[in-house]
Amino acid sequence: MSNTVREEFSKLSEKAVLVAAETHNGQRFWSAEDSLDELAQLAGTAGIKVEGKVVQRLSRPNPVTYIGKGKLEELRQEFSLNPELNSVVFDDELSPGQQRTIERTFGDQIKVLDRTALILDIFAQHAYTREGQIQVELAQYEYLQPRLTGMWRHLVRQAGGRAGGAIGVGLRGPGETQLETDRRQIRTRIAALRRELEDVRAARHQHYRQRKRKELKTIALVGYTNVGKSSLLNALSYPRKFNGNGQSGSDPPKAYVADQLFATLDPTTRKVRLPAGTQVLFADTVGFIKKLPHNLIAAFRATLEGIEEADLILHVVDITHRKVDAQINAVQSILSELGVADKPTLQVWNKIDAVPKWMSSSPGSLRVSALKGTGIEDLLSAVEGVLQKNLIAVEVNIPYTEGALRSRIFSRGSVQWYQDGQGGTRMRAFVSPALAKTLKPYQDQTPDPGKA
Repeated sequence: MSNTVREEFSKLSEKAVLVAAETHNGQRFWSAEDSLDELAQLAGTAGIKVEGKVVQRLSRPNPVTYIGKGKLEELRQEFSLNPELNSVVFDDELSPGQQRTIERTFGDQIKVLDRTALILDIFAQHAYTREGQIQVELAQYEYLQPRLTGMWRHLVRQAGGRAGGAIGVGLRGPGETQLETDRRQIRTRIAALRRELEDVRAARHQHYRQRKRKELKTIALVGYTNVGKSSLLNALSYPRKFNGNGQSGSDPPKAYVADQLFATLDPTTRKVRLPAGTQVLFADTVGFIKKLPHNLIAAFRATLEGIEEADLILHVVDITHRKVDAQINAVQSILSELGVADKPTLQVWNKIDAVPKWMSSSPGSLRVSALKGTGIEDLLSAVEGVLQKNLIAVEVNIPYTEGALRSRIFSRGSVQWYQDGQGGTRMRAFVSPALAKTLKPYQDQTPDPGKA
């Protein structure tokens, strides 16, 4: 496609109606209206103009049409009366069968998207590194694979709904030429992408091992999308640069910041000095969101392993958001899914400059403003304190037959040094009390080479 055509296409706005089913299934934090508000933000980030929202209350989503058949027909008639509408976006991931039924109902002129396709499209826009592009492409193919039967022809006919063109929302990434391939070719491509990701994981683990040898602690910044993690990373690292005699003369590249969902996709790491002078690494991560697609979590496992390897998690919260409790709950659920809920964690209330001064922190939270620089010194002091307390120093010799225990020390503890010997691995580490109890039979009485 020529640049001129792309420029003309970019001027066109896809116009959509958003649809949600409210099922009263014990949702404590989110109503359907709240969820659609967030979906509207996602749509805007992807380049879709929202023209309307529809909510239907059901005991459960219809397994064939998602919303009721009558409501779906009513919506189809609304589209027929409004020719400027060209897309309909559903707030949950549609099954392949649901999507085909809905597409047949609306016809080839209307693009049917679900929440997962929208998130994948945004990720495709914001993946700039090769690693990010691999992960997004893998997630897209795994999403498309069960939908391949007859789907590519329909997508080609839609080609972006009434807006025309061939690069509309939901069609970035693999592209229509890949969708024309058969299942075997798709499976071959998925396998190749997974192999590339394994290479990425191996390289990352090498970096983690180097950090351990250098005794560098890592603090992972996690949180809901658009809570200000990248801004906080800049506030932590930018004004605190040392060269042994005070401030350094060079500035590290700033992490990208934008007021939109998933502005940061590729991870960023910065070296920062704590108040006592210890150097640590702060690592930004991709933002979380409720209903985060499982195949996206799987595809980004290599990146998210940085959270598993971290010594401390900073859970950054946008205290100004009206659904702050819901966002906190969503992040905690994803951390549990990743198996890191038991990691030492500090909750950080960001954007505190925008709330009344009388508001007090919840237990265990810290008040900061990444924009104003407020509370940064207190945050760094708190990080330093957490890294030093609640851990027990152990010196052990782990036999090679206890590989799982050795891995547990590396993943759950803070290893100061280790040395592979004839009978096993000697190491000095700070570990949790429970792990220290497990390690008692392996206590090492030989001199510490790190103290020689």
